[in-house]
Amino acid sequence: MKKYLYLTFILALAGAWENFDSPKKSFVDVRGIDTSVKPGDNFFRYVNGRWYDTARIADDQTGVGSYSFMNIPQKELLQHILDSVSKNSHPIGSIDQKVGDFYASGMDTITINRRGYEPIQPTLKRIDAIGDVPSLLKFVAVEMKTGNRSIIGFGISPDDKNSRINIAHIYQTGIGLPDRDYYFKTDSSTLRIQQAYKKYLGNLFTLTGSDRATAEKNATIVYDIEKQIAASHKTNIELRDVKANYNKTAIALLNQTQPNIGWRALLANLDAKTDSIDVGQPAYYGKLNELLGSISIHDWKIYLKAGTLKTYADALSKPFTDASFEFAKVMSGQTVQKSRRQVMTQNVDGLLGQALGQLYVKRYFNEDAKKRVLALVNNLQKSFENRINHLDWMSDSTKQKAKEKLYAITKKIGYPDKWRNYDKVQIDRTKYFENLLSLGRNQYQFQLARLNKPVDRTEWGTTPSTVTAYYNPAFNEIVFPAGILQFPYFDFAADDAINYGGIGMVIGHEMTHAFDDQGAQYDKDGNVKNWWTKEDYDKFKAKTKMVVDLYSSFTVLDNVHVKGALTLGENTADNGGIAIAYDAFKMTKQGQGNEMIDGFTPDQRFFLSIARIWRVKTRDAFMLTYVNTNPHSPAIWRVNGPLMSFAPFYKAFNVQPGDKNYKPDDQRIKIW
Repeated sequence: MKKYLYLTFILALAGAWENFDSPKKSFVDVRGIDTSVKPGDNFFRYVNGRWYDTARIADDQTGVGSYSFMNIPQKELLQHILDSVSKNSHPIGSIDQKVGDFYASGMDTITINRRGYEPIQPTLKRIDAIGDVPSLLKFVAVEMKTGNRSIIGFGISPDDKNSRINIAHIYQTGIGLPDRDYYFKTDSSTLRIQQAYKKYLGNLFTLTGSDRATAEKNATIVYDIEKQIAASHKTNIELRDVKANYNKTAIALLNQTQPNIGWRALLANLDAKTDSIDVGQPAYYGKLNELLGSISIHDWKIYLKAGTLKTYADALSKPFTDASFEFAKVMSGQTVQKSRRQVMTQNVDGLLGQALGQLYVKRYFNEDAKKRVLALVNNLQKSFENRINHLDWMSDSTKQKAKEKLYAITKKIGYPDKWRNYDKVQIDRTKYFENLLSLGRNQYQFQLARLNKPVDRTEWGTTPSTVTAYYNPAFNEIVFPAGILQFPYFDFAADDAINYGGIGMVIGHEMTHAFDDQGAQYDKDGNVKNWWTKEDYDKFKAKTKMVVDLYSSFTVLDNVHVKGALTLGENTADNGGIAIAYDAFKMTKQGQGNEMIDGFTPDQRFFLSIARIWRVKTRDAFMLTYVNTNPHSPAIWRVNGPLMSFAPFYKAFNVQPGDKNYKPDDQRIKIW
């Protein structure tokens, strides 16, 4: 699911990148509309078809267009900042020094290539020294403190039953492919990915001195261990079950039932003092305890070496980054590696994101945007309340609880009120790998400091420059970073139809997440707690079943279907977001009028804007992985899916029976 700036330069940059319409700011790409397509047959193609057929995906990218792909020009803005700060000296310990020197250390490919895999040789030697299961688990714990994660998934976040306190959570992990199904499916594309992954593992062992036969044998050992682990994993759809993935358990019991893991010693080595822990997926840790007893230490050491090599491959010399990319391009279809500037910009944003974010907002943030968007948020809140009041399937008591939750939502716009402190991070301009360890260590300690402490609800889960938005159920908050506040989502000069169809739809989408299949299980304070009557919740589930069934009927890449159960939450939010945004738009002067702009009515412009914000084109390999693993539907169905259930769209574009996307009234999605 973005950016808060309004500069002619930036809009020009976006225009050059995506061939936007003329600079006169009509905001509707009139020339791009494909009049050969009926709006009721395929509205995505009607609005975006000409662009889609001519848009070129850069060789070093997996897609082009709006939404997450707007982060491509965003990264160019960040590169300008990084190029500038890295060329000058700054006071030691300052934000500019840390950001600039980390970027410079990663750009020094001469030194990185000269070092080869020397930076991880001490780690590989520590693996060689492992002699039993306890020493293996100690290695795992120590490595986690600098970011080298393997068989233990560990994190600190709010307790689902008491969102005021942060507790320890453990979750399934341990595999190298995107999810469990990649180890068991036998279609040709999955088999090709399996073979590419095994080849990648073998190449990593070859690069660290193994002969080809030994490397291939080691790759097979690693893959077989991962496949056994994967068998215990829940599917991505099963992971959506909020209550089934909360299992708070006493450490004493875990220590007794899983002696091979040895939870007391493991947590001590993690410096994590707690008497209980939330076990997200118990079957995984039961299986891990078993495998630690049945798989030889020799094979586990090979597995840990492979994990270490995968973790750090992109931080080592060119042969390692090349090997990593050879596998990545099978998954994504990307044919050329990103430039080093792109890679390092992404790394700085990911590891020093709020430091870089401070430099970003100083240069590009327009404070007036925050006020304007907050006003839109408030209008959509009123719109949502009105829709709740008029629901014909919900009782008054549940409506009251829903409205209490709606108005308890925290709104975060632009950037954090309190920036993250990186004082403990040590950055050396000449030591890229050591900088990564320092940042990994700092991240772990930052997380560990939360354990058993009150939740800090001022924290952000994304960087200010990122083109995204999100709802966090534990915080009951909606977050719109500076990055999303630009065209096509938001523009000061745009009419309300454009902004309500753009950022308004996104705001409505995020609000609806508070009431989707997962969000609806959290109360206004962020606790997993039932606030529904049984009858109302049964009706709600029946309506969400319609969403699952409808979206499961949609196809991508010929015969590949959207996973309706996996994408349920996002599809519910898309349907709700459009309805809420439209109602809020109808409260504006333009929404109540009939003035034509660019030959379109206000309502038509609203829907054109919605189709425009999902203008995306991707590589087929990327899309295949996306459909298998991503909880969002492909862009075309984020447009056509909700609109085929929305009566005002039918009226605006005269959609009639016989049109391909026409749905009879009783088959339309009507939840919020």
